[in-house]
Amino acid sequence: MLEVAEPEELTGAALDRVETDELMPEEERAHASSSVRDDAAEALAYLVDPFDLIGDVPGVELAQASWSCEQVDYDPDAGDWDIDEEDGETDEDGRGDGTEPARHP
Repeated sequence: MLEVAEPEELTGAALDRVETDELMPEEERAHASSSVRDDAAEALAYLVDPFDLIGDVPGVELAQASWSCEQVDYDPDAGDWDIDEEDGETDEDGRGDGTEPARHP
């Protein structure tokens, strides 16, 4: 999970990258600039190369990468925010409710 505290700065950095990419064709540059302005995930995708993130990790080969973006009100003190669980996943005991399984003597 990544929190973008200053979305305008993210967008600006991505637009700078798009505008200075000498290998990008002009019509692709216009489309990329529009995408970056409309979607923070697109902006991030122009700044972070997934291959660079794991390229030097032995035994790992990136098969596919994707980005998504969602606006949420994050409250780290709220009980709903458990970064170790994803929506719909269950605990090791298969309960999914965070409670301990019943123990029998």
